[in-house]
Amino acid sequence: MTLPSLLLVPGAWHKPEHLQLLIDCLPGIDVHTVALTTCGDDPKVLGDMYSDAAAIKSAVEAIDGPVVVIAHSYGGIPTTQALVETSNVKSIVYLAAFQLDAGESLLSSVGGNPAPWWNFHRQEGFGDFLTVAGPVDVFYGDVDRGVAEKAAAALGCQSYIAKTQKLTAAAWRTIPSTYIICEADKAIPPFAQELFARRANRTLRMESSHSPFLSQPSALAQLIKHELTLA
Repeated sequence: MTLPSLLLVPGAWHKPEHLQLLIDCLPGIDVHTVALTTCGDDPKVLGDMYSDAAAIKSAVEAIDGPVVVIAHSYGGIPTTQALVETSNVKSIVYLAAFQLDAGESLLSSVGGNPAPWWNFHRQEGFGDFLTVAGPVDVFYGDVDRGVAEKAAAALGCQSYIAKTQKLTAAAWRTIPSTYIICEADKAIPPFAQELFARRANRTLRMESSHSPFLSQPSALAQLIKHELTLA
């Protein structure tokens, strides 16, 4: 059986390189990644949530044939926005992600309160941006220490405005979705993930931190392969 292609969408502050251990566990799968415009090393050129959505849509449209999209954390928001008018997406997998509805933003979904580990930076003439306080603890609690420190060092700056921008559409209303809850997550509390998961068609669980693509890449790859067979 020919499996669909796979598009991996990273979360806030993260880059495609953070997903390499997972990609290495998916031999024989046609895997694609996308770099989000809201994350980068130069805070003066960061995009917003809608430009992230445009990048994801372009990445999907560049794939010839059916595709399953795996979105992590913040990446679930622009993915939800991007895929409404695509024709080749067979399913969306939300990995400890924000599965929001039209009219919602990341900040509105958490009651309007920034996370205590967000470091806010104001820059005159450019958009404000965020860095992370204690990323090894917040994102990588069950990741090998050396791997976690390398991942933390590779994190980029994150556009602040992307946290406030509202969805205008929700692709999961017309595309089947699966939600993977990370039950030892310190970035998005599991109780919040449970609420998001109510919008998905199926719910799976991992006993992992926010980043199973680093702590349990093989186990996550097995879940993803099963999702590809169902698409």
